[in-house]
Amino acid sequence: MPHELDDDHVVAICEALIEHQVDFVIIGGIAARMHNTGHTTIDIDICPSSAAENLKRLSDALRSLGARLRVEGDVDGIPFDPHPDVLAKVTTMTLITAHGPLDLCFQPAGFPDGYASLTPGATIITISSLDLPVAALSDVMASKRAAGRPKDIVALPALEIHLREH
Repeated sequence: MPHELDDDHVVAICEALIEHQVDFVIIGGIAARMHNTGHTTIDIDICPSSAAENLKRLSDALRSLGARLRVEGDVDGIPFDPHPDVLAKVTTMTLITAHGPLDLCFQPAGFPDGYASLTPGATIITISSLDLPVAALSDVMASKRAAGRPKDIVALPALEIHLREH
């Protein structure tokens, strides 16, 4: 079983995205964890902007991270060219980078407009002096509810309690 993703890995991945000026919002389990919910996760999920200029910057960032397609049974992943035209055609992509797993989700469950829908509620959370754009906990919960996966449904009660108390 993979280990939980620690802050050093999150920072290293996000530093590359920020260095390449990628517009993105952190979503999913890592966003829940960053809101101090105690949620655990093994990868970082981001929702990048699908604007053409951003896809070019994302492509460059993925190259700098040594991103490869993540597949079950192959810890090193499969090489691919993260060309902007390829990125424009996908809704999700699971990757492995030199710093750990990274999932791209252009249209998270419940947010078909992706980045544009998530940025208004996003907040900045600082980790290791790095300001990171993180989806609102209520948006993370709405996405988990919309996805309806067993692991998401199980996580919702604890997230709801945390949101009510904070």
